[in-house]
Amino acid sequence: MAGLEGGCFCGAIRYRIEAPVRGVRACYCRKCQYMGAGGPNYVAMAPKAAFRVTRGEPRRHSAPADSGADVARLFCGDCGTYLWSDSPAYDVYPVRVGTLDDPSGMTPQVQIWTEAAQPWHHLDPALPAHPRAAPPAG
Repeated sequence: MAGLEGGCFCGAIRYRIEAPVRGVRACYCRKCQYMGAGGPNYVAMAPKAAFRVTRGEPRRHSAPADSGADVARLFCGDCGTYLWSDSPAYDVYPVRVGTLDDPSGMTPQVQIWTEAAQPWHHLDPALPAHPRAAPPAG
């Protein structure tokens, strides 16, 4: 799907994805659990070249990911909504599916970092599951 739009809860940050996403992932790493209040993080892999911020200026917090790669997590400084991540290791932004205006078509195709999943997380047995990171999406 191309021409996707989304933003934060309060509307201060808006973005547009102008090319098809390169898949949707469910990430169970501990960092994503922190960012998702305990649940996994569902992300659409948006090509960086096709991603535009159309309103506002997100804040950044950088820290190593469970993979060891440096990752910046971008969020709204007003309402705190975590929007997407950025790593120089990839040419995609993992955009949080819940921040899309219409997330209904974003079904995960793969589950990653399942070794960190909590016993009460539901892992879909029909989806490929990687104990750690999956191959890059871009």
